[in-house]
Amino acid sequence: SEGYKRQTLSYWLSRVGVDKTAIGLFALVGLPYSLKFAWAPLVDQLSLPVLTRRLGRRRSWILVTQAGLAAAILAMGAADPAARPLATAAAALAVAFFSASQDIVIDAYRIEVLAEHEQGAGAGATQLGYRIGLLVAGAGALALSDFIDWFWIFAMLAGLVVLSMAAVLAAPRPPEPALTAEDAARRAPDLPAALAAWLKGAVVAPFADFMRRPQWPLILAFALLYKFGDAIGGTMATPFYVEIGFTGVEVAGVTKVMGVAATMAGTLVGGAVVARYGLFLALLAGGVLQAATNLLYAAQAVMGHDLGFLALTIGADNFTGGLGSAAFVAYLSSLCTTGFSGTQYALLTSFMALGRTVLSSGSGWLADHMDWISFFALTTLLALPGLLLLILLMRRRPGAVARSEPAPLAR
Repeated sequence: SEGYKRQTLSYWLSRVGVDKTAIGLFALVGLPYSLKFAWAPLVDQLSLPVLTRRLGRRRSWILVTQAGLAAAILAMGAADPAARPLATAAAALAVAFFSASQDIVIDAYRIEVLAEHEQGAGAGATQLGYRIGLLVAGAGALALSDFIDWFWIFAMLAGLVVLSMAAVLAAPRPPEPALTAEDAARRAPDLPAALAAWLKGAVVAPFADFMRRPQWPLILAFALLYKFGDAIGGTMATPFYVEIGFTGVEVAGVTKVMGVAATMAGTLVGGAVVARYGLFLALLAGGVLQAATNLLYAAQAVMGHDLGFLALTIGADNFTGGLGSAAFVAYLSSLCTTGFSGTQYALLTSFMALGRTVLSSGSGWLADHMDWISFFALTTLLALPGLLLLILLMRRRPGAVARSEPAPLAR
């Protein structure tokens, strides 16, 4: 669902005549991805009546967030971005909120249901699933937009979310922690003590546990900036395609179908690189190659409407992106403690998303005031801070912290 914001939504806005500066500002509707750590403790620790008893905390929260996501996507389809941009932004914000909430619990489920040696494969599967979703919500939506109304496209996407609930019901139930913050609150003698116990277990403990890791400020800065250059370029990629004359079918066929296939290949290679050379070298290779492939977009601006060169550009960009993302997800997952995984992973991915939202919201302004060649050359330079932080982390070698059980909550 996050991918729809950067691709399908930006293409939709471009087709109905919304200017590039406004499209860039629409990146702000992705703020929930950056702020999800604020409500992650609720999703991480609270039980849902009836559902939690039958399905467990993780699966019950997945179902609730998916129901909200389907409803928000329908509202998105009913909006008119040209006539009512604020209503469109509100619907897009709702989609982002429920999608970010779903991410919290699905990531926690993945981290907790898999053994430590399976985390790399789990990260790869996550990236493959994400890219398949982009194929449907990206290529499918863009291709259909040349033939049917956008409302029905969003209605079909909402229907797919509803269908995915069946997979949640069939998924195994992860082990529950021996004592949750909710349990500690129930054992408190009075309401103030109960509130204090819950806040300590749900909010304070996960962050305190994370801050015991060596170089944790550098880790957060790295999570913020590793994908920064890619995010700036990605926000404006679709308006770039439209401006140089590519149709919806061409964009779908080359940038989505082929791009997703290249990303899947990159994800598999990334998993192999992690297994063979370790997380840090995989992250370095992915980061350097991602920055370099941004220069292909500058070359595309020179070539103009050239499908063959576009295929090369998209293939290289998505392959390197898949390689880097597989290593990145595995690295962030390795930093999380079982029992606090939802909150801690949300914290890390919130910093990652911050680079794609607030920091990239000015991308439209840059594109309006620069030619495309200069713009994409700049995105390559903007990848350097993240790479420098990675090198610093490699030299200080904090490594990936092995997952462990959290310290027992006060009884």
